[in-house]
Amino acid sequence: MNPLQIKNRFTEELPADSEQSNEIRQVKNACFSYVLPKKTSNPKLIHASIEVGNLIGLDANDLKSDTFLKIFSGNELLPNSKPFSMCYAGHQFGNWAGQLGDGRAINLAEVENKGKFYTLQLKGAGKTPYSRTADGLAVLRSSIREYLCAEAMFHLGVPTTRSLSLILSGDEVLRDMLYDGHPEYEKGAIVCRVAPSFIRFGSFEMLTARNELKNLKQLVDFTIKYYYPEITGNTKTDYISFFKKIANKTLDMILEWQRVGFVHGVMNTDNMSIHGLTIDYGPYGWLDNYDPNWTPNTTDRQHKRYRFGNQPNVAQWNLYQLANAIFPLVNDAAPLEAILESFQKDFQVKYNNMMLSKIGIFSTKETNSILIDYLEHNLQLSETDMTIFFRKLSTISLKDTAIEALEKIKLAFYNPSEIQQNILETWLEWFSQYLERLNVESLSDEGRKTKMNLINPKYVLRNYMAQMSIDLANKDNFSLIDELYQLLRKPYDEQPKNEKWFAKRPDWARSKVGCSMLSCSS
Repeated sequence: MNPLQIKNRFTEELPADSEQSNEIRQVKNACFSYVLPKKTSNPKLIHASIEVGNLIGLDANDLKSDTFLKIFSGNELLPNSKPFSMCYAGHQFGNWAGQLGDGRAINLAEVENKGKFYTLQLKGAGKTPYSRTADGLAVLRSSIREYLCAEAMFHLGVPTTRSLSLILSGDEVLRDMLYDGHPEYEKGAIVCRVAPSFIRFGSFEMLTARNELKNLKQLVDFTIKYYYPEITGNTKTDYISFFKKIANKTLDMILEWQRVGFVHGVMNTDNMSIHGLTIDYGPYGWLDNYDPNWTPNTTDRQHKRYRFGNQPNVAQWNLYQLANAIFPLVNDAAPLEAILESFQKDFQVKYNNMMLSKIGIFSTKETNSILIDYLEHNLQLSETDMTIFFRKLSTISLKDTAIEALEKIKLAFYNPSEIQQNILETWLEWFSQYLERLNVESLSDEGRKTKMNLINPKYVLRNYMAQMSIDLANKDNFSLIDELYQLLRKPYDEQPKNEKWFAKRPDWARSKVGCSMLSCSS
């Protein structure tokens, strides 16, 4: 395997845990603990991304090598590397949880390639001081979901961590998947995740909560130095600029989630990246039928804090916690509050523009949201598939009548027989207004369709698709993992040979475990 250019900026410049043991404990006055991955008994490479390998300086042959398998299964270390797990805290479901940290994640190393820096992190590589009551391992089902989803999101144009490899450990892991008192042994697996860094909102929260203000300043200055170099100082004004940039990146990330119908499912502050990247793929899901109140997380079933429609509000709430964490460096609430107060207003403006572009309205003349509000209401009158609806909308012609336009999107309805009487009249009214608005645009039918199809994906990683690949993988058949990986590399293309995946959620998936609701168990 080609040698990687190892860098250890995080461990060389930030305070380390003074204890060397790997015992589960409270870690104070430190940003990280050195820890070694647990060796696996019989690792097997299931899949690796050549594209991500190229990012860090590896080619296709490297990914097939024994050395690659040994390193990314945790059985060997990269030369000159010092693996570590990070210390951070977080608010979980709105409640302060104290120290959390990398309970099952180990950063192998930071590498440099072509002037860019990437942190390589193994998820499911064994116990760390932050594992609490867990074993630090991960199971195959959750690892498949994470591996596929990160790459699917990247190719959708959503800011995200990346996936380098998916490896079967050869070891069994005991898990209670539904938290119902019936644990079973499952196949263990390890995913290598790649990101500029894995610094989170909770990284700063931990230091402030413990009044480790010297370390807080050190971590903020480190983050600015390497990840926001356009900020050239470390004054109060610079820290405000730092917060503003994170807020803007977070806003743009959430906007992309809403655009493609993605629900993260567990937007705790420890799952929020300071890079504005989607991180920690657990009980996520894509909307099948358009439902702003849907959450894929069984733990969130009652209060639905992390439901699709509430993601912008939660993002703002999480930014409040980040503002509280860096406040000791600013000592002035007003500028931080101003950024937070503008978040929702800025988001709504961008959201309206994004939704108008999804329906083919690209003119800046349209600034009100009436057409969008009306549409979002209609999409909930009868179960309507979000992905199919918006994709089919591009096939409508300026010459169509309202009823002809409605006919062109009927594939999106889960229960077509319900589209009658009041529901039918409401839809026809919306299409009448929509067609009237389209005729004000200067785009031809073909021009509009081309632009819309770059915004509205044809293929997303629906939960039932991921579950089908998991079911086969549990029988040692990994072919569907690669099929979905290849499909999702081009989510906006027609791909005639893959038309079978442009389909509504099948009825069997409504109640099947892993398809409708998911737990955090992995």
